[in-house]
Amino acid sequence: MTKHRIYSISVASVYPHYVAKAEKRGRTKAEVDEIICWLTGHSRQSLDDQLAEKTNFEDFFAQAPQMNPSRSLITGVICGVRMEDIQETTMREIRYLDKLIDELAKGKAMEKILRK
Repeated sequence: MTKHRIYSISVASVYPHYVAKAEKRGRTKAEVDEIICWLTGHSRQSLDDQLAEKTNFEDFFAQAPQMNPSRSLITGVICGVRMEDIQETTMREIRYLDKLIDELAKGKAMEKILRK
C-alpha cells in the first residue's frame, strides 16, 4: 500500500493556510499555534524549529514530544470521513489537526476546541 501524498508535504507549506483560514474568521496565529502545541506537545520554540526545518507531516507527528491523550475526544466528520473510522494513525493525526483548525475558524471557544 502506498503512502498518501500529504505525508511527504512539509507542515511549513500548509501552516500559512491554517493561519489564513483562522485569520479570515477573526482568529489569530497565536490560537493556531496553541492548537498545534496542545495536540503535539510541542513548545512554541520547537514548533518554530519544525517549521523552519520544513519537517514533513509524517515525521512531524512521529517525532511529536507528547501527543495529547485528549485528542481521542475529537469526533465528527472531516473531508467526508468520520474521525472514528480513520484507521491509519498518521492520517488520523493529520485529520485531528484539520478538524481543530476548522473548529477554530467556525468560531468555537478555545476551551471547547482543546477539549477542556
